[in-house]
Amino acid sequence: MGRVTGLYFSPCGNVERIVRTMAAAAAERLGTEPKFADFTRPMARKKDYRFGTEDLVFVGLPVYAGRVPNKIAPFIAAGLSGSGGAVPVVCFGNRSFDNALAELFSLLHQNGFAIPAAAAVVGQHAFTAALATGRPTAEDLNAARAFAVRAAEKWTEGAWLSQGDIPGQPDAPYYRPLGPDGEPVDFLRATPAVDYGLCNHCGTCASACPMGSIDRDDPGKTVGVCIKCQACVVKCRRGARSFTDRAFLSHRAMLERDYARPAENVFIV
Repeated sequence: MGRVTGLYFSPCGNVERIVRTMAAAAAERLGTEPKFADFTRPMARKKDYRFGTEDLVFVGLPVYAGRVPNKIAPFIAAGLSGSGGAVPVVCFGNRSFDNALAELFSLLHQNGFAIPAAAAVVGQHAFTAALATGRPTAEDLNAARAFAVRAAEKWTEGAWLSQGDIPGQPDAPYYRPLGPDGEPVDFLRATPAVDYGLCNHCGTCASACPMGSIDRDDPGKTVGVCIKCQACVVKCRRGARSFTDRAFLSHRAMLERDYARPAENVFIV
């Protein structure tokens, strides 16, 4: 035992910060150096990730509509397996992680991993900086370090969690976005608008898109599915991209009104 890997899908960076913090702390506890694998970009999901009995893997994903991102779940199911330990980690934007942690636990367990610990950590919401602003904070990351040390200890002890230890249901319905009036809203087809007066065609947005869906020659053209991750919006250095869809904006307004309270991290170990 002793190899520690941090594996993550992190369009906007919060999941990466959390998983890297955890993997580094666990590796230090076990007297080894951590390794990292980022499968955010499409090409990184073309390969299989296989781990042996000596491996402890921290697997991190953002929460989308209360579940594992539906475009990434097939990769987790088919491209990630192991006979060692795995720690499922989800990052949620202050509303709730709903069933995402239960779903990720189930996927990893089905793929052969034993699971000593699991976590749901708060990160600034991708849709709006008004929710969980600046999180994960230094305090959040310190708590993540302490959790990871205990997770590593549980792994060496051979103490495992079961599905019943994790809140939620792996196959529960997705959360349905609501507007301020409490009625469901649908922005599945929404894509970012581009201000061509600001855009200088640098290609940053196309490189940032985890689905490879932005046309490099015309960044205003979406050539594949948009998962609303906001990576292109957040990483555009000129502020040229934004979501202007009315349904999207109405859901964002509801979130800002109803979920301003600071949510708590959940560490199960």
